[in-house]
Amino acid sequence: MRNPELYAALWRVLPGPWWVKLLILLVLITALLFCLVEWIFPWVNTLLPLPDVTVE
Repeated sequence: MRNPELYAALWRVLPGPWWVKLLILLVLITALLFCLVEWIFPWVNTLLPLPDVTVE
């Protein structure tokens, strides 16, 4: 279930007009996705016991 007060509080904490807030949020989301793809997902993949499967 979503908590709208959390999003409103985040929006109020960010500095600047609405377009600066939007730009900051887009940069933060991009950085989060980059970190997930570069470090977290490969690390989790090493923890999973998946066999190497080759299709010929």
